[in-house]
Amino acid sequence: MVQRMARLTAATALLTLLGTAPAGAADQWQRAGGDARSGVSGIAYESRTADGAGVHVLVVHDNKGTGQQRLSRITHREGSDDISPITWDGPEPSDLEAIEAIPQMPDEYMALASRGIVYRLKVVGSTATVVDYAPLPAIGEGDDFESFALVAQNGKLAALWADRGAGADRPATLYSAPLSFAAWGQPQFGSVTRRAYRATHPTDDGTRHISDISVTDSGRIIVSSAADAGNDGPFDSAVSEAGRVTVSPAGRVRVTLAVSPTVLGTYPQYKIEGVECLPGSADALLGTDDENLGGYIGSMPFCGV
Repeated sequence: MVQRMARLTAATALLTLLGTAPAGAADQWQRAGGDARSGVSGIAYESRTADGAGVHVLVVHDNKGTGQQRLSRITHREGSDDISPITWDGPEPSDLEAIEAIPQMPDEYMALASRGIVYRLKVVGSTATVVDYAPLPAIGEGDDFESFALVAQNGKLAALWADRGAGADRPATLYSAPLSFAAWGQPQFGSVTRRAYRATHPTDDGTRHISDISVTDSGRIIVSSAADAGNDGPFDSAVSEAGRVTVSPAGRVRVTLAVSPTVLGTYPQYKIEGVECLPGSADALLGTDDENLGGYIGSMPFCGV
């Protein structure tokens, strides 16, 4: 950690001399966890605080051991983060990587495990109850999922998720499909489409081209990408605008990816695995899972029209 902070301090000083604000400045981030079990693997908006100055969000942790923490609530304000555990009630997942609120269904969420099992949850107070769960459709060979987003347009619901990819030889595969729920609660997916996506940054051999997805109210697709050299880093990340998504009144999902994704920010020494556009705001809440170095929360104005 001392070495990491020294690198960040030196980088900040150099960029200040050049008259430029660093993309991944240390003072942007607030600590959300101090070890490998408490990093942020995905973020879902829950509500504003009573005074409107902060937000309550749910975050998932990619723990795999029996009884380890899967879900927490963070109250994020400028200068402080309050963190409290959420009890998981139901079949215990392994390696949760993403979580998303279900539009027009208060207190209901979908959480995704890396191998493609999606859990529908009801969160009341400090307990998350599993309503049902199901595999994602059309899982490809070697797929490893870190991202999940829901889109509500024209009275219809759609889901986006991605195999994260791995370096130059394996781009991310961005999947999309209409989404509905059976009467007993199980997620049901419609016809699936696929698009290949390569990150503009980072470009390391182990780059995860999509480590999370969020969609703005206007349909902009905001993604994070991350490079991970091991549990002690070094890490590198970026947040980019990848394209747009629309859902027609008939429920047809159309994804258009940019020929060259626009990099909105780069974050050396951090591994961003959570991106959440906050409703009614231009702000994106970013979460990191820096393995042995813990996790951080920060925000940037990436989600405007």
